[in-house]
Amino acid sequence: MSGGEQQRPPGRVGWAQLPDAPGWRRLLSVARRSLERTGGRLDTAVSLSAPTDDERLLVIGLTGTHRSAGAGRFTVRLSDVDAHLRGVYGVGLPEVLAAAAPLRNRPADAKREALARDAILAVAHEGRHAGTDWYAGWLEGLRRDGTLTRVVRAGLPFEGVVRVLDALPAADEPMPVFADRVLNDTKALADGALRGLVLRAVAAWQRAPMPAGGEQERALWESVGLVPDDLASQVLVLNVPATGGLLGRWLTDAADSGVPMRVTLHQLRLAPLALACAEVFVCENPAVLRAAATALGPRAPSLVCTEGVPSAAVHTLLRAATGAVIRWRNDFDWTGVRLTAAALDRYPNAVPWRMTAADYVPGAGTGPDLIGAPAVTSWDPPLQEEMRKAGRAVMEERLLDALLADLCKAGGDASR
Repeated sequence: MSGGEQQRPPGRVGWAQLPDAPGWRRLLSVARRSLERTGGRLDTAVSLSAPTDDERLLVIGLTGTHRSAGAGRFTVRLSDVDAHLRGVYGVGLPEVLAAAAPLRNRPADAKREALARDAILAVAHEGRHAGTDWYAGWLEGLRRDGTLTRVVRAGLPFEGVVRVLDALPAADEPMPVFADRVLNDTKALADGALRGLVLRAVAAWQRAPMPAGGEQERALWESVGLVPDDLASQVLVLNVPATGGLLGRWLTDAADSGVPMRVTLHQLRLAPLALACAEVFVCENPAVLRAAATALGPRAPSLVCTEGVPSAAVHTLLRAATGAVIRWRNDFDWTGVRLTAAALDRYPNAVPWRMTAADYVPGAGTGPDLIGAPAVTSWDPPLQEEMRKAGRAVMEERLLDALLADLCKAGGDASR
């Protein structure tokens, strides 16, 4: 050796202490990564960059080949490391590594996970909603962002997610009751991964973003007929006289005075209710109802405000409007026209209220950008084309004068 340098052999410690012995730590670390990546193959080599003196002397001892102190990288065959360990300690490289932490077989893990993901997708493709665009997009999103792999690794029973989706939409059912009926567990949708997966699917179904808070989440659940809390589910009304129990008397008294009233789903379920009106106007924004109460008071026609996605309370109230014409409108954005389309499908007696291209165009010069996927406006096809062309949302407040004129006329007609 040059310069009178003497080689010193690697420290002789028990093989179980090798991971902490001088020169061994990094070598065993890169060896672990290689064995896990290749499924345990010893016929590969690993490298050490910028080796320390201890590492250099160790590699010389393992290979019997001199390595210069100035070398920037050493390459070592794992078979040489394994042979050295067996000769000195009587155990091979895999055993030394496994003593510190189990060795993973990543190729086998990947194959097992791929098979499990295929099994999940097979279950999902048997679901009632399979074949719909939203369902396919939801599954693809789970696959693309690694959620399916995390489901496999966590051992989550994905068939429970599919069972829940197959049972939706529900009929305004309390969530614990629904969870018990479908999953035999009243708390199955209270929290946890299964709840998150179902909520993500429902958001895709309703073409809505994932909820950012409790109120948005409640609205999303209620959009598919699940009621997390019948006290939180509410509807804002003006001049909706009714018969039936305590609530019917309250609604009638409030209508006589032209006072807005907020009604809970719990109240609506206390006794059978029947609305005593020939038509009901439905708006999205409380500003419209507030303006009607101020301008018209008890002369205003029956008005229901959804405050966005209609709650279970909204639908329960409107089901009591037997025979009444329901004049429905929303904001002119893609979510709004979808909600209007859903209402027209849901209620045979519903008609659009100022939801045409002629109503949209005058206010479309400014306003927030339209976001999300375009929607079909089957009741007025020119509307969707004008919205695509302008690319702007028009909120209800911009139509306030026209809406109040309609309400004033309807209120005057009703009073005659």
